[in-house]
Amino acid sequence: MDEKEFALNDIVEMKKPHPCGVNKWRIIRLGMDIRIKCEGCGHSVMLPRREFAKKMKKVLLKHEE
Repeated sequence: MDEKEFALNDIVEMKKPHPCGVNKWRIIRLGMDIRIKCEGCGHSVMLPRREFAKKMKKVLLKHEE
């Protein structure tokens, strides 16, 4: 399995949408665990890096610095 490229403040799409109906998440913390925030309702979830990489579908918008 190839490593997926993602960075802080990227907007990503997960395999399953959030119960609020939106499937756009912003990465707000990187480390051993990754915290993502729903762009629809603002709910945040923390996932282990390995689980996040498995559940992430693609990067929708790269954050430009």
